[in-house]
Amino acid sequence: MSARVMVRMAPKLKGRHNALTLTQSAVKRLKELQAKGAEEQHNKTLKIGIQGKGCSGNAYTLSWVDAPKKFDEKVTQDGVTVLIDSKALLTLIGTEMDWFEGKLASQFIFNNPNIKGACGCGESFLV
Repeated sequence: MSARVMVRMAPKLKGRHNALTLTQSAVKRLKELQAKGAEEQHNKTLKIGIQGKGCSGNAYTLSWVDAPKKFDEKVTQDGVTVLIDSKALLTLIGTEMDWFEGKLASQFIFNNPNIKGACGCGESFLV
């Protein structure tokens, strides 16, 4: 007796998307920061990570690094390169990084679709 096997053609794989996208205002601000760093002889790359802290449990970290670690994800968009810490990659997939400049504060904002909750002040989040 023979078994019937159904074969389906796999859909064509789509091109790989960046784990993180940058808005035009974020790209502009990062270029300004990198130009300032080049003047000071610091050719470093911004690295985004996640640290356990705050009311909801996690917070974003931003740091300047000389070189990526072995498993860091490299995101390049519009001439700007950002690194994502390997431990934060799954949490950040699909996130949009924006730059907000207001009268009282200027900061990077992360629009993350993976967040399940956030604290009232917006500094920490829950995945």
